[in-house]
This record gives sequence, structure tokens and C-alpha cells, in this order.
Amino acid sequence: MPLAGLRILDLTSAVVGPYATQILADYGAEVIKLEQASGDIIRWISGRSPTPGMSGKFMHMNRNKRSISLDLKTAHGREALLRLAAQADVFVHNMRAPAVRKLGLAFEQLRGQNDKLIYCNVVGFGSKGRYADRPAYDSILQGGTGLASLFAVHGGEPRYVPYVVVDRTAALMVANAILVAIIARAQSKQAVELEIPMFESFASLVMSEHLYGETFEPPIAGSGDARLLDPNARPVKTQDGYICITTNTDAQVLALFDAFERPDLKRDSRFNSARNRIDNIAEFFKIRAEEISRRDTAHWLRTLGEHDIPVMPCHTMDTLLNDPHILDVGLVETALHPTEGRIKQINVPVSMTGYTPGLRHHAPHIGEQTSEILAELGYSAQQIQSLLREGAAYQYRFEPSQGRARPA
Repeated sequence: MPLAGLRILDLTSAVVGPYATQILADYGAEVIKLEQASGDIIRWISGRSPTPGMSGKFMHMNRNKRSISLDLKTAHGREALLRLAAQADVFVHNMRAPAVRKLGLAFEQLRGQNDKLIYCNVVGFGSKGRYADRPAYDSILQGGTGLASLFAVHGGEPRYVPYVVVDRTAALMVANAILVAIIARAQSKQAVELEIPMFESFASLVMSEHLYGETFEPPIAGSGDARLLDPNARPVKTQDGYICITTNTDAQVLALFDAFERPDLKRDSRFNSARNRIDNIAEFFKIRAEEISRRDTAHWLRTLGEHDIPVMPCHTMDTLLNDPHILDVGLVETALHPTEGRIKQINVPVSMTGYTPGLRHHAPHIGEQTSEILAELGYSAQQIQSLLREGAAYQYRFEPSQGRARPA
């Protein structure tokens, strides 16, 4: 496994941190997920499950991890955490700075326990700005970064993308930053502190897409990519449904006009070169919509495919599962979870010579491996039982034969 031997202590919850650490876990990192006895909030706010606290979204972001549950407000719970941190390569959290300092878990404090630690702060807003320490969720940041307002450019209303796009994108940045820090630590032999601010990270992406003419000083045009903001830059309606089509190159546009059986458009200087097409993009999209509305979806998928034009059906979540290519590559398969029964497992789409990421551990219940991990830290069976009795640690046990979980 490419990341075998890398130990990550994960104190994150919800989406950003858990998705980032699952990416690393899928490639062999040992991820220990630390939770309160109440568990990661995403266990509870993302739908019901056969047994409590195992929502589908939680399981899609927490496979290949083990869970330990400690009460960090107790002396013994915090002591166990410090033992874990002393043996970890990476410590990652998404708490606000005041809470981290109050728990005694800031970088300066943990570096004293482990001088090779990669310490990763996942925060809503960067610590140098006036928004530092504010709470942040995906929807807050979709609005704050200008993403939601892009829906209102042509007289509509601001809208959220119905997907936690800021959280998911930030998670990829977190995983990337941790991998870079691993290389940096190998060179410096010293502890590394990271800060990944979600607001600035996603704002940089939105601006790189839509700053446009405002990039230059003085500006040579307004902000906003006209190709993306045009009202017709959306799935195109056919006689019986919708298709998704994009033609960026001149060759693709000319092939599209052939598919339309419109040789007149091929001679039209407004559309037959990219340099001119950008200034006439609204009219181009309007003609495209009119032509495609004349025939059904099956015709366009077949005809546009024959002309090597990028096209796909506009899937729903239900039809996506049965897309023939998704079935060909085995992106989704059925797996058996010890308590939740048969589940749809979303596999890793990336391929790598010599290694195929797969399921090593099912998504855990709250503190499912608490006793196991404490024993690895050197706690005796008697000490573990004492921690459980006093509430400094929590364990959730299940009986696979019965298919039901129960608290210890």
C-alpha cells in the first residue's frame, strides 16, 4: 500500500476532514478517528440507517478507519489522546482555535510530544484575517465566496449548489497539503504545521474562474465567464428529456453544425472560430438550444456520438447508478457491513500500477475500536475498563451474528 506505515490521528467531523482522511486511508494510511461519545455529527444529520448513527453519507466518508471515543475534557481521556499524538505522523482537526487551545492541543503543545508531527488545521477562515474563529459551513461559504450569486447574474435569485462543493473541494486540498507536508518533513526532519482555510481556498477557485477581465489593471472587461453564465449554458432540452453537450474547439463546433445539417452556420464568421464565437456566445447557445429541441434524446446521443462531440445524458441519481460505463468500471459495488447489512460501496476511481484501493475496514461505529487502540497504547485490560466506567472513554460493541449494535 503506497501510504502504509503512515499513522493519522483524525479529530475532524462532518465532511471536509473525514473525506480528506478517507482518501489517504484508501491508499493505506492508518487513520484513527477520534470521536466524542455523541459521535460525528454527520452520523445523525444525513438520513437514517439500519442501526443508529450509520448514515449513508457517513459510511461513504469513513471506511478504512478505526474509531476511538474519548472525552477530552477529562484528564484520563486527554492523556490517552496525547499518547496517540506522540505516535502519530499526522494530527488533523477542524475545531476553532479557541477550542483547540482550551483543550491544550495547539501545535506548540503537541510538538513537545512529537517533534516530527504534521499538524493540520482545517479552518473556515484563515487565522490572519478578521473572520478568524468564526463558524463556517458549506452553505455559508458558497454564499461568501460569490458562488451562490452566480445563479442570479441574469435576474434570478442566488442559489446554493445542491452538493457540499466547498467542503468536498477543501477536502481534496487538505489531502494534497498533507502529502506535500510529508515530503517537506522528510527533507527538514522537523514538525510541520498546516492551515487550510476553506473560505480563501474556495474563493481563490471562484476568482480564478470568474475574475475574467478584472484580472488586468486597469480592467479590460467585467468579471464573469460569459460562456458559463449564459442562461443557455445548462443541460439542453430535447423533445423528450435533456442532454449535456459542450463544444469548445472549432473542430467540435463545425462537427456540431454538421450534426445539425446546417452548412450555413459553418460559413458564419460569428461562430466558426473561437476568437469570434466568444463575442457571440449567447446567440450560439440560442441556436444550439433551438436545433436540439427538434429531436429526441436518443437521436442526439447517437448522432452527436457519431460526430465525436462530447455528449452525455442528463442523469438523475437513480439513472446514474445504471449508467453502462459506471457498471463497466465497477464504480459501485455491493458490500456487506457487519451491522448495516448490504450496502452500495463507492469504489476509488483512480488506478495505480501495483495497487488497487479497496475496503480494508468497514465504516466504524462510535468508538468501535476504543479498547483495541488503547491496548495498542499499552493500557492494561483493567485500565481500559476503568476508563470506560468513568466515562473518559466509550466503546460501541456489536454482534455480527445478530446484525445489531449495542453500547458496551
